[in-house]
Amino acid sequence: MVTQVTSFSRNGLSDWLIQRVSSLIMLAYFLFIGFQIATGIDYTSWRALHDSTAMKVFSLLAFVAYVSHVWCGLWSVFTDYLTEYMLGPIGNVVRPVLQIAVVLTLVVYAIWVVQVIWG
Repeated sequence: MVTQVTSFSRNGLSDWLIQRVSSLIMLAYFLFIGFQIATGIDYTSWRALHDSTAMKVFSLLAFVAYVSHVWCGLWSVFTDYLTEYMLGPIGNVVRPVLQIAVVLTLVVYAIWVVQVIWG
């Protein structure tokens, strides 16, 4: 029986919870942006909206949700499909290299997004 849903240990339930919560945050963000576009917002209003602190925080929250969603998904793919059985003897070398490449890419994206949002 599962007793700790929100623990930070790596288990399937925590990954499931992170994926579901992050997808809801991204859905809320894209629905909000879509509504703004559908109502025919002009450039001045769009700029004022994105200059507000609340929108900057919401955008950053959506990006953090995106990064966590990507990491949980790719971690699952890497551990399920990039195994020694699938790749042969180099499987134990390829997987960590790819995981490090994904982490570095996400860190670079995070720095870039913070500069764009708060710059």
